[in-house]
Parts: sequence; C-alpha cells; structure tokens
Amino acid sequence: MTERTGQPTGLADDRALLGRTSTAERVADILRSRIAEGYFLPGTRLSEDSIGGALGVSRNTLREAFRLLTHERLLVHELNRGVFVRVLTVEDVEDIYRTRALVECAVVRGIGEPPYALGALTEAVAEGEAALRESDWKSLGTANIHFHRALVALAGSARTDEHMRGVFAELRLAFHLVDDPRALHEPYLARNRQILQALQLGNRKQAEELLAVYLNDSRERVTEAYEQRVSDMT
Repeated sequence: MTERTGQPTGLADDRALLGRTSTAERVADILRSRIAEGYFLPGTRLSEDSIGGALGVSRNTLREAFRLLTHERLLVHELNRGVFVRVLTVEDVEDIYRTRALVECAVVRGIGEPPYALGALTEAVAEGEAALRESDWKSLGTANIHFHRALVALAGSARTDEHMRGVFAELRLAFHLVDDPRALHEPYLARNRQILQALQLGNRKQAEELLAVYLNDSRERVTEAYEQRVSDMT
C-alpha cells in the first residue's frame, strides 16, 4: 500500500473545541470525529508535529490521544515508522456489522412508546438528501453515519453512544476501500427515510424489521466490495 501522510487540513479550526482545559480525551474525540467524517484515509501516517501544531497540544498529550485511538482499533503503531490510520480486514468489517445489528436493532426494539424524539434523524435524512442533490457521495456517506448515530442516541445511553462512535468511525474506514461510493450509499438514503417514517408512525416493530434487512444488505454489499478491493491491493 502506498504510504500517505496525514495533513492537518482544517484541523486548526477544531482547536477552539479544546478550550483552556485541553486533554488527551478531547484530542482523541476530535481525531475520532475526523476519521468518521472521512478526513483521514486508511493507511495515513499521522504526523505528531503537524497535528500537534494544528491543535496546539503537547507531544505527550497527542501521544496519549493516539494510544486511546489505538486501543479503539482506529490507529496502529508501527515500530520505527509511526502511527497510522488502521486498514481493516474483511473480518473486521463482518464484526462491525454484527455489532451494529446487535445494538441498533436492540435500541429500536427497546425505545418504548411513541412519540419519539426524531429531530436528529430527520436532520440526517435532510442532510443526505442535500448531499444527493449535489452528487456529493462522501457527504452522503457521512449523513448516513449521522442517521445511525442519531438512531443509537434514541436509547438515551451515554455508554452506548460512546461505544458506537468508535464503531461508526471504523465503518468509515471500510467505506474508503469501496470503489463506487454512489452505489454504496445512494440506495440507503431511501431506506433511512423508510425507517424514519415507521418511527414517525410509532411502528417500532416495522422500523426494526426494516433496519435488520438494511443492515444485512449493507453488510453483504460492503463485504463483497471490500473483499474485491483488498484482493486487488494484494
């Protein structure tokens, strides 16, 4: 694989998020979000000097943030070479989808009686529709992740939200190795809308059924495309 060097493009804009009490956890949150938004590609080498300078944090703080994200399987440290954004295996992708099915379907099943707080889901669908109008497939993929993060948030569990943020960041790494992002993301915008409509009607059983089929179809599509891309690279 061709080595890429991570550029801190736009990262300085996130410096204000650190506030006056900068911590490794906050730096990790920023980098995790950047990975989930697609700014750092699999195989990218992360430069301590560039990223530390952009965020205005010490080398030790940044290294601790890298350690946290390595523990989350988003980064990997290679001896004498540096820290890289992880390249997932096909087995990783399968496991991500198993986790998604277990968590997301359980959330929908257990959210109780309507009406539900669906504002963030509605916004994510609108975000996806705007990306579709612009033929911006990267942003469409981001909107899709936002939809499913909002779905998980319906559980009202900070621990679940935290765990799934890492899972969705890993998912973005898998998306990067799919050659045709339009074919990957476009069909699922309509399916997100169907899930939202079922929840708006208070029919969580239908929403769960739609979601289960959605996740299985997405798993098959991503895994097939991923296997082909990895095969081409080796």
